[in-house]
Amino acid sequence: MQLWSVEVGEGYAGAAIENGRVYLMDYDHDARADVMRCLSLASGEELWRLSYPLEVKRNHGMSRTVPAVADGRVVAMGPKCHVTCLDAQSGEFQWGIDLVRELGSKVPPWYAGQCPLIDEGRVILAPAGDELLMMAVDLQSGETVWTTPNPMGWEMTHVSIVPVTLCGRKTYVYCGHRGVAGVAADTGEILWQSDSWKISLATVSSPVGLPDDRLFFSGGYNAGSLLMQIREEGGKWTCEELRRFDSDHFGATQQTPILFEDHLYGVRPNGELVCLDDQGGIQWTSGLDHRFGLGPFMIADGYVLAMNDEGRLSLIEAIPDRFELVEEASILEGHDSWGPMAIAGGRLIARDLTKMVCIDLEAK
Repeated sequence: MQLWSVEVGEGYAGAAIENGRVYLMDYDHDARADVMRCLSLASGEELWRLSYPLEVKRNHGMSRTVPAVADGRVVAMGPKCHVTCLDAQSGEFQWGIDLVRELGSKVPPWYAGQCPLIDEGRVILAPAGDELLMMAVDLQSGETVWTTPNPMGWEMTHVSIVPVTLCGRKTYVYCGHRGVAGVAADTGEILWQSDSWKISLATVSSPVGLPDDRLFFSGGYNAGSLLMQIREEGGKWTCEELRRFDSDHFGATQQTPILFEDHLYGVRPNGELVCLDDQGGIQWTSGLDHRFGLGPFMIADGYVLAMNDEGRLSLIEAIPDRFELVEEASILEGHDSWGPMAIAGGRLIARDLTKMVCIDLEAK
């Protein structure tokens, strides 16, 4: 049952939910401004907003990132790589970084898709600019804690940073436009890097950490997917390609696969939902009668919630032995229902190109 809906600027930015509030990085086309919005989860009422002027031309929508919320702060990245930190309660500006102007970042082809990461009181960003590949910023003060050099000259992609423990060390993994690197979470030191995974057109799907110090990469535009082994011995780190799969087997054009109970769930380029084992082998596919396009998916309470391009939501059992569709319903009436979903307290936030809705999943 739909509880409320609000109009949003053209884009695919997903919501973050905390303490009964919905946070959204939006774009106000009339005002020509990025806008950070805070809504009531209960009613959809706008509690506050903060905006700054910015000219952004339509390019398959404008905003497409998800804010991060923790410790009384909300951090967001706008389409042209403006990072802002606000007080989560009042919306008061705390600090900001213009990654393009200050650090030489290059805006990706379809605008910024990198979602800020808040980890242990720090905001982790990948400017991939003139000198810095990655940086950690104190959440409260905005002061730089550490930086990672960018000797490879990698540029920013649409990918977000992923924290993974590899060989006993907490690592931030990031895919630049010419390769992938693992950075020490405590110091910012580059532990390893590889050019085995790179996509010429658009790198969108983030890497997924697997058991036994492995990483799974997947992409669109015929990139397919790659299973990589990370090793460390005597302080020396190495990367080894274990298996590479073509796009017919599995690739991910827009949404990142999800690891759940040692199995990967994702949508491959032909729109089929696929379950893979942790070696990359196919367990099942949804078949051509159940395709999901570029829509988002998530796993909650042992179920996959998967959206197709037109706003039809499917509830599927997250089990490795078969594709089991439980039920489905249309919850949006627009198109390009691509924005990541969020769920809290039995309520689901979803969006299409211009509308965001709140659905009561527990209503009969």
